[in-house]
Amino acid sequence: MKVTTNKAYDFKASFDRLQDILDSAETFEQVDTVPNSDTLSYSNGYYFKCYAIFIDIRDSSTLPAKYQKRTLAKIYRAYISEIVALFQSSPNCKEINIVGDSVWAIYNAKVKDHVSEVFHAAYAACSIINTLNYKLCKKSIDPIRVGIGIDKGDALMILAGFKGSGINDVIYMGGVVNNASKLCSKGSKNANGTIVISDDVYSDLQGKGNGTHEYQSYFTHNYLENNYHSTMVRTDMNDWLNEQQIISPCNL
Repeated sequence: MKVTTNKAYDFKASFDRLQDILDSAETFEQVDTVPNSDTLSYSNGYYFKCYAIFIDIRDSSTLPAKYQKRTLAKIYRAYISEIVALFQSSPNCKEINIVGDSVWAIYNAKVKDHVSEVFHAAYAACSIINTLNYKLCKKSIDPIRVGIGIDKGDALMILAGFKGSGINDVIYMGGVVNNASKLCSKGSKNANGTIVISDDVYSDLQGKGNGTHEYQSYFTHNYLENNYHSTMVRTDMNDWLNEQQIISPCNL
């Protein structure tokens, strides 16, 4: 958050605020779907079940030494722009966050059918990265690699910040976001495909599919790491990319 005003720090007032927060009678409501974060205050919060999807760039700490600053800025802007556009296109996507080179989102998980939209976002994201890498190749710029992680679980959503300052943010507590991040960190590593999902997500994919294959069939079980992974891409986007490779080949 941008700092727009500065105020001297008063430690006595700070100590009082600490006590007020610890003594407060907060209300945490259990809800079926991801609530509107605009209804949050400093005295309430919501429990709910959700899917969390996390995507970030592999070996991002090495990129500043690999690319020129302007080139790296363009890569980040292009990648983040289209991942956000993809996530927000789903009516079941309720929150999107950008942290460095990571983009993560919260999706409804009221019914198992909601898993389809999260899975669609994951494999479409793979196609976005493949297309970005093709366009980078045409400019003689090295490709990037990403990992994508998806988990399902319970979350507590609260508002946290300095009351009255305008500096605050929505915080998601619980294992679902952290686990999605950990699964993401395994994507495109140690023989894993780009997309890595938890047991709960894999279970929800049973019976879901495109009429020919169940979605579970696109995943392989990594017994050493106890996860399921895939390199699936979106067919129509992949077809477009293949056409471009025929018209103007580039060795990715």
